[in-house]
Amino acid sequence: MTMRNEIEKLIGVQIPEESSKVEFEVLESVKEDGYTRQLIEYASGSDKVPAYLLIPDEVKRNPAILINHQHNREHHLGKSEACGLAGNPLQAFGPELAKKGFVVLAPDSLCFESRRKDPSVEGFDFWQHFDEISYRIIRGEYMMKRVLEDAMAGISLLSCLDYVDKDKIGTLGHYYGGNTVLFLSALDERISFACASGSACTYEYRMKNHVGIEMASIIPNFHGQYDIDDLVSCVAPRKILIVSAEDDKYSKDAPYIVQKASVAYVELNAEANLYHKRYQGGHAITEERFADIVNWIAEMK
Repeated sequence: MTMRNEIEKLIGVQIPEESSKVEFEVLESVKEDGYTRQLIEYASGSDKVPAYLLIPDEVKRNPAILINHQHNREHHLGKSEACGLAGNPLQAFGPELAKKGFVVLAPDSLCFESRRKDPSVEGFDFWQHFDEISYRIIRGEYMMKRVLEDAMAGISLLSCLDYVDKDKIGTLGHYYGGNTVLFLSALDERISFACASGSACTYEYRMKNHVGIEMASIIPNFHGQYDIDDLVSCVAPRKILIVSAEDDKYSKDAPYIVQKASVAYVELNAEANLYHKRYQGGHAITEERFADIVNWIAEMK
């Protein structure tokens, strides 16, 4: 059994078959400059996942990307921030990539935006998030399982669109979204390229330096067997960009992670596919980082 299979088994997630089809419903369609934004709901197990699907004006075997939104203690934001409809413009990767020819899928993660039990709660809805992880642990499941199943269903959806090149499907995210990217791209080999921003920090470093662990990343028995460098190793030989910053506690030991994971890339003669960009400054995405991420992803076409 490979390390990838072991991690799949530990989390309890099963990678969908190559031909898995995902049903979705278009609820709204709005024409924007260079692309059309559709509000959709797609099936993920027994759940319905609200998402925005951005379709470029010109479609013919286009590359595609799944954008996993950030956390930032703002549960009222999710897919809308990733698509430039609310929140921080430097999180709005969706429109930029759609204008560059990428089909973009930006779903709401569990507990965020349209997947909140109480939409009147602004900002940090701690209790729903806490309850969701608690109920799952009591049942012997993990919130990461739900997060990954939703994301993998999104990858299946993109793979089945006749105007998407299924060999050029990637994923992107910052912090909470970046955590999802690291687990998702490690386990789902349908993903050909990935970018994880502000999220490459080992469990070991977090615990030694009192750095918080996002609730979906609380996976009993994971640490001690594996760490984040193992996830990046599982991505090899596929392309991944790790974005980190000197003063960002959430990506503080990214150089160590990249160094450890480089062994797997060298073994597969793919060391050129492991990218790391280290910046001055803190956790927040800057205009420079935003532009660099968009430009790197644009090269995947």
